[in-house]
Amino acid sequence: MLPIFNDIISLFYPNYCYVCGTPLTKIEKLFCTDCLFNLPLTNNHLYIENATTELFYGRANINYGTSLFTYNKASKYKNLLYELKYDDKTEIGFELGRFLGIAIKESPYIKYVDYIVPVPLHPKKMRIRGYNQSTWIAKGIADILKVKIDEKTLIRNTHTKTQTKKNRIERWENVKSVFDIKSELFEGKHILLVDDVITTGATIEACINAINNSCNTKITIATLAIA
Repeated sequence: MLPIFNDIISLFYPNYCYVCGTPLTKIEKLFCTDCLFNLPLTNNHLYIENATTELFYGRANINYGTSLFTYNKASKYKNLLYELKYDDKTEIGFELGRFLGIAIKESPYIKYVDYIVPVPLHPKKMRIRGYNQSTWIAKGIADILKVKIDEKTLIRNTHTKTQTKKNRIERWENVKSVFDIKSELFEGKHILLVDDVITTGATIEACINAINNSCNTKITIATLAIA
């Protein structure tokens, strides 16, 4: 489509920032410059000890952990996660996944990974939602790191209710045995386990335990956000 037609269309169907709702300029994509500049980045990737890694101390055996930004219920950025997870805005996952991939590439503590592994959905939930938000984050990371995504080895074998209103203990009880490993692909490998947000860490902990109980695998965690 010619640029002049793009300009005409944008007058009637302007693109808006997913965070604040202001119209985007020609050089902006999904987010306005101001919202990108003020994204509450963690800079976890620059520190050997950080909030994501420390969350799993004494709970699960991981190599390292990093999250792109922090969020809370009062933050305007929480809508990004909601739209990604429930409103089919997969482009948010891909674009923020690219940002996360850049951070991972710059980290002195994540040298190389063999596979990028999104936290899986149960097939029933996958049919209902139509997509896995973690897969789209993984696609963004893979676009930067040029590493293969594997979605066949780690599976979710039990359909569970939403974690949203559960406390830490309830979240763990809800997911502690719902994941399984279907092959020995991860044996001796370094995988990057990807999810959208960490709250209590129960889901990721269950994934890690399922992997570690089946094979000798080096695991690094990467999420868009940490509460």
